Amino acid sequence: MTSTEYNVAQLLVVGLIFHLVFIASVFDCYFTSPVVHGMNSYGGEASAKRLVLIVGDGLRADLLFNINAFPEVPGSPEIVAPYLRSVVETRGAFGISHTRVPTESRPGHVAIIGGMYEDVSAVTKGWKSNPVDFDSVFNQSSTTFSFGSPDILPMFARGAVPGRVKTWSYDEDEEDFTKDATALDVWVLDQLKTLLRNATTDVTLNNQLRTDKVIFFLHLLGLDTTGHSYRPHSKEYMENIQVVDNIVQETEKLISEFYKDQDTSYIFTADHGMSAIGNHGDGHPDNTRTPIIAWGSGIRPPLPDIHPSSHDAYSEPWQLKHLFRRDMEQADIASLMAALIGINWPVNSVGVLPDVDPMLPGYLSPKNGDEGVAQAAFTNAKVILEQYRVKHELKQKHQYFYTPFTPLAGTSPLGNVRQITAIERLIAGKDWILVRQASAELIQKSLQGLHYLQTYDRFLIRGIVIAAYLGWAAYASLYILRPLDTMPVNSGDKSSFIRVASYTVLVAFWVLLAVQSSPWSFYLYTLFPCYFWQQFLIQTSTTLRHHCLTKYPPISYIKFLLQASMVIIALQGMVAGYTHRFIWSIGFILVGLVWPFSWDKEMRSNNTRLMFSWMTSCIVSAIFPLLSVDKKESLATIMLGGIVILVTGLVCLGPVLQRSRGQKIRDSQSFRIILATQMALIVVTMAITASSVRNLQAKQGLPALNQLGGWVVLVVASLIPLVYKSDAQTTPAKLLMYFLGFGPCFVILSISVEGLFYAAYSVTLVAWIEVERAVRSSHAVQVQVPELAKADELHKTPTLPSAVYRFCPDDLRIALFFLFFVQIGFFGTGNVASISSFYLAPVYRLIPIFNPFFMAALLVFKIVAPYIILAVMFAVLNDALHLPPFSLLLVALTITDGMTLTFFFKVQDTGSWLEIGQSISFFCITSLLLLWSAGICAAGEYLMADVQRVNKTTLDKYD
Repeated sequence: MTSTEYNVAQLLVVGLIFHLVFIASVFDCYFTSPVVHGMNSYGGEASAKRLVLIVGDGLRADLLFNINAFPEVPGSPEIVAPYLRSVVETRGAFGISHTRVPTESRPGHVAIIGGMYEDVSAVTKGWKSNPVDFDSVFNQSSTTFSFGSPDILPMFARGAVPGRVKTWSYDEDEEDFTKDATALDVWVLDQLKTLLRNATTDVTLNNQLRTDKVIFFLHLLGLDTTGHSYRPHSKEYMENIQVVDNIVQETEKLISEFYKDQDTSYIFTADHGMSAIGNHGDGHPDNTRTPIIAWGSGIRPPLPDIHPSSHDAYSEPWQLKHLFRRDMEQADIASLMAALIGINWPVNSVGVLPDVDPMLPGYLSPKNGDEGVAQAAFTNAKVILEQYRVKHELKQKHQYFYTPFTPLAGTSPLGNVRQITAIERLIAGKDWILVRQASAELIQKSLQGLHYLQTYDRFLIRGIVIAAYLGWAAYASLYILRPLDTMPVNSGDKSSFIRVASYTVLVAFWVLLAVQSSPWSFYLYTLFPCYFWQQFLIQTSTTLRHHCLTKYPPISYIKFLLQASMVIIALQGMVAGYTHRFIWSIGFILVGLVWPFSWDKEMRSNNTRLMFSWMTSCIVSAIFPLLSVDKKESLATIMLGGIVILVTGLVCLGPVLQRSRGQKIRDSQSFRIILATQMALIVVTMAITASSVRNLQAKQGLPALNQLGGWVVLVVASLIPLVYKSDAQTTPAKLLMYFLGFGPCFVILSISVEGLFYAAYSVTLVAWIEVERAVRSSHAVQVQVPELAKADELHKTPTLPSAVYRFCPDDLRIALFFLFFVQIGFFGTGNVASISSFYLAPVYRLIPIFNPFFMAALLVFKIVAPYIILAVMFAVLNDALHLPPFSLLLVALTITDGMTLTFFFKVQDTGSWLEIGQSISFFCITSLLLLWSAGICAAGEYLMADVQRVNKTTLDKYD
């Protein structure tokens, strides 16, 4: 056995830690938390004594406002929400509240109630409670009475003044996707009725309710639950909107009868919308456009539209063009609520009151007229400027060579800011229009200043990230080229100089970071590039000097440049495939139809059948990325997928059993029984799935027997190939067992074509193994053995790989193919970077009651299943090419981060929120490719270990 200085396990551990650490770099660079503390509070005069906030969770603006919004529902009314429509036309202001990604309940409610946009990194810290303490309108109220989901209400009670936010929530088990979700909304109304009824006999409660600055919060979850279950264009969703409309009407009636005055403000909105397939989370317009309707005390009445019109093609179906539509950002709602009831504005709010702009009508109609609007605009400016002041002072205190934001120089203390002084002079002169205009300008400068401070360290982080990822590529290349195995390490003065220089650079960076009180993560960021480049330069200094002194023919340089260009083009093509899914289909065409014609003529003539199989499988697989990710549940397609999986297994069964002959009769018989059991489980899964789908579509709930049977079949089928060991198993037999074992997963958890994709993907991988084996044989490359056996003899006389990997240029192409298939597993039937690609409908066949953890676990299992097949196939490919384990992975590790670095610079924190959300997802996915790829290879080696043991035993017999 040849010894080596390179331990692949060490490389994988270092790479794993490095990539996990550097995932955080995108958030430190682009999305640091906006929350700071220590600001002064500002408020104004009240226009109302109390406020009622009603949130229709998951309500789309168009389906509320459109005339004939549900044309596919027989007998649907022309106006689905007549009461809210009458409010819009006769009593209040309306428009669209534009949300931001992630369009989920927690971030949406944080924006509505706190006036701030939660930094995207906070989504990883849990979704039921706010990960950072921030101020909210609830905390500034005298008392908030909240009713609704246990997933939403507690987050605002936590961190608030004790006893200020009171909550009434139903039990989590009530969030059952198979039941009528309108019952959840009716429950909320019933609790409000009970509260007001109890106040007639409870003096303390009555006094609390009649205090000024009270807020009522009604969280209506029914629409979100109904949309997930039946999709937003369904009859059920329409009926749920009607229920919500009735609840709004009844709520206003209850409040009016209890208080017997006209001093209540009402705001109706939604935390996010709903995509056509019943999901949300990404930045699709259907998810980001939610309704906002305000009426009551302090709210202006409807206004005629202006020129140019406030409407566009989106609001054309509303038939409200005669009325002025006033849109706002979701965080602006918190500012509106604070202004209405005269509380201190949330100190972390970045919302801009719609009334700040003097050129357009807003929402307010205060008792003191234009003065009240101007004062509210001025308060808005002071709240945001105060946040800049605190952040500016923190940065100035800790940052070395700090350069302040020029337009806001001199912000300490706040009263000395020249813009504040100028506005106060305008207020003294009662020039209310100019006050609003000056406040608007100051708000914009303050927001720009906040962005300036948020991005202040970006240049430094980007430089570190570039050095780190390039350093990783250089470090990983050492395990391919292995310079220490061919010549000794340079142990002279150069090696010492490199070590001292790297340590000096590291210490200098750490001292600078310590002076600036930088986050602890920055110290880790600088550690990795110093280590990577130190090791690379120490080990290659002699080799690099040797190559620099050696003269190579021009053709060598040309060949090297062509190979490098091929890698760059392939990686950038995969980068483009993240946003243009058809590129994956082009990839299949290139590797399936174009690449075979680069084989030599003898190779093509000797492998005509194999070439045809490879081309056919690639063409079929190329179809799936072209299909829309917006799929409807299709029982016929699900059943077809199950049939194709069975037929594929039956076609492979004959050759597999043929190769199992000669084994012990007992082992052979037990193996046949196992295969028959696996096929029977697929049939049973198809029957259970068909029954469950029909029951769920008929709204009859999920039968308990179906749920139990589905779990039993899924678990048993998935475990069989993992636990069954037998000497009768050949490599093809083991592959067939894994293929059939995960067949039930792609039946019971499929919504449409996933089963068909699974079959095509698996067949293509098998063809890839045979093609690579034939190509390597035809090239007669002497890698680990003196002569490669023919494909049909490998199963008879297996040859063991050597312990040390030696790089072959063709391995670069194989590594690219591997990365291609890794990502095809993600993008074959959907876009993993788009949350809307994950369908909850199949999950209801196993978990009908809302449980985000277990539902997510099932979705992850469905994603992982194709990679079990890829893992075992890749292990077989390593063995077929007589390479040691993880050999091809080493090549992939060296080039993968070309994609990661590209996506790092593509991350956006401005512009379209769809682009922002996707850019973060893309970077995280490519950053985890090393972890994912290494896991695939390790899993493959482990899962095929028993077959390799059998092969080794067989080889010993031939020895």
